Amino acid sequence: MLLRYFSDQNLSQASYLVGCQETGEAIVIDPVRHVDQYLELAEAEGMRIVAAAETHIHADFVSGARELAHRTGATLYLSDNGNKNWKYSYTGDYRCQLLYHESLFSIGNLAFQALHTPGHTPEHVSFLMTDTMAADKPMGVFSGDFIFVGDVGRPDLLEKAAGVADSAEHGARQMFTSVKEFKKLPDYLQVWPGHGAGSACGRNLGAVPSTTLGYEKLFSWAFNIDNEIAFVKELLREQPEPPYYFSEMKRINKEGPPLLSTVPTPERLPSTRLESILAEGYPVIDTRTAGGFAASHIPGTLNIPHDSSFTQWAGWLIGFDIPYYLIVDPPMLDQLHRALSSIGLDHCGGCFEIPAIQAWASSGHELECYSSAFPSQLVDQILGGAICLVDVRNLNEWNEGHIPGARHIMLGTLKARLNELPNNKPIVLQCRTGVRSAIGASILQANGFSNVINLMGGIREWEAAGYAAS
Repeated sequence: MLLRYFSDQNLSQASYLVGCQETGEAIVIDPVRHVDQYLELAEAEGMRIVAAAETHIHADFVSGARELAHRTGATLYLSDNGNKNWKYSYTGDYRCQLLYHESLFSIGNLAFQALHTPGHTPEHVSFLMTDTMAADKPMGVFSGDFIFVGDVGRPDLLEKAAGVADSAEHGARQMFTSVKEFKKLPDYLQVWPGHGAGSACGRNLGAVPSTTLGYEKLFSWAFNIDNEIAFVKELLREQPEPPYYFSEMKRINKEGPPLLSTVPTPERLPSTRLESILAEGYPVIDTRTAGGFAASHIPGTLNIPHDSSFTQWAGWLIGFDIPYYLIVDPPMLDQLHRALSSIGLDHCGGCFEIPAIQAWASSGHELECYSSAFPSQLVDQILGGAICLVDVRNLNEWNEGHIPGARHIMLGTLKARLNELPNNKPIVLQCRTGVRSAIGASILQANGFSNVINLMGGIREWEAAGYAAS
């Protein structure tokens, strides 16, 4: 048997290729949209990908199941549990086996059993796997967004991200039942989850790639609360804010994502187009570092630096309703395009190279900048109320402690809450270290706020300097 783990660090997402070396057949569990990595591994190992399976309709990335079915003829194994609103609608286009609780299928000598494990979503399944050439009992389970290392999947996404009213508590109760049933399985089972630390699909996910059921029974909070009411309360407590793009991902993955062959690479545009694009109100994303953007940038542009958090914040801040444009370092374009298409942001109108910024200035247009300052430079003004301090961290971070006098507006929601900010005093943006707040500063400037300051080092520097947090 061959088992390989794939990790997309931008999405904190895990997928798996499992192969029977006897027959040369392989299956991919929860594939991401860009499937070349699976095809290349299969070829290197002398295997054929004959199947793709999904634990549920994903909300945080575009699935690669349809892509694999199109490119390889793979059979799709997809859940048909849950109500009519959460069933796949493209299954008739490919060879597909719909799964229910305890449905069985095989890939070579590998036997799989689907377990209906609702809670995170109504249709969610997990896959018990047995290597029948070596044993007559399962080795482990692909748990998707059901069981994580140290946590379980959040049940509130349908309500918060997809607008399904009153579904969070119902999902939490389903999760309680799923965990209770799962505890009956043997401790030795390996657990291969769909996400790790950094994913918004859970609250406190562990950073290691796998666990065992016995370990989770001992140390995961979810396996050690036997009262349903207490479990539901704890599961719903302080879940992170779901990115806006999650609802769009649900739709895309339910209906079937566009094939990558239909998604064009962004066209490189002349700098002379920038003025008209900005005048028409289209978003222009400057992907340079926060420091470079702060020093000099084109008014009206938004800064999302091309780093490990780029995909997450692009999903929060770039809408799906109109084309968007990029300012990029040309060697990075392929990586950026891949990251954006991984969450369905296929509607890029084109890109500009970084020299377009200087060309803007050379043609007589003004450039813009914003200030940065350390807590020691602003402490008296902050505590005295002379400036407006905006904490853009997540709610659970805010609840753990914040700078006195700050107001909390999570970064992803900042653009929608601009009317809550004053226009008669300086506005200081603050996060944990100064990274997210830099993006926030660009949002404010792009929307007409001129006196904007980024707090360097964030609350961590504030506390290190000996200033109090409440």
